[in-house]
Amino acid sequence: MRAVDPVDRRPEAVRGMFDAIAERYDLLNRLLSFGVDRRWRRLAAREALAKSPARVLDVATGTGDLALLLKRLAPGAEVVGVDFAPEMLKRAQAKAERVGLGVRFLEADALALPFPDGSFDALTVAFGFRNFADYRRGLAEFFRVLAPGGRAVILEFPPPPKGLWGRIYRLYHRRVLPAVGGWISGRPEAYRYLPESVVRFPPPEELAAMLQAAGFRPRVRILTGGLAGLFIGDKDA
Repeated sequence: MRAVDPVDRRPEAVRGMFDAIAERYDLLNRLLSFGVDRRWRRLAAREALAKSPARVLDVATGTGDLALLLKRLAPGAEVVGVDFAPEMLKRAQAKAERVGLGVRFLEADALALPFPDGSFDALTVAFGFRNFADYRRGLAEFFRVLAPGGRAVILEFPPPPKGLWGRIYRLYHRRVLPAVGGWISGRPEAYRYLPESVVRFPPPEELAAMLQAAGFRPRVRILTGGLAGLFIGDKDA
């Protein structure tokens, strides 16, 4: 596979990159976030399940961590995970079978979700939204597939905060993460892509404005000193 341009967000480039790192994706998530990504996902799941939804969609599900957590916390809910990277989905399905959780995984484009209007009561996406080629189109799809009264929860890395903490964060992303991630995965281009995609991601106030423009009532929770953020959009009943 050719090297991926660090700022290349074309669907075929991003899909190929994630397929290539699927085998080591979970291990790297734990190592490179020092395990705190689990806490962030749990917070996202609680926000998504706050209204006791019967049907939940996890977009850009990857290897299924958040989808499986949602099902574990809400066993009576129908949970569906979608992603456009088939190698990621293979691992998600294997995890579900291993732990005995009934989550349905489908290959799908987040910008053209294969579901009728109002199909779900809650929708989540963890660390995948920044890879969308068109943020506004993605939010429009989220709004479309959510039923009235539904909730969208986006867990994502905002751009680095200002000050000393932000400088340390940038150094880690630009030096440590590509070196360690590239060494373990054998795909250094993927871990050069990550810091570039974070820097280019809209700041929290801009993403909140996008949620509002898409029809949601937005709310933002900044996590771990600005390292991550929860962007919550409620659709009026």
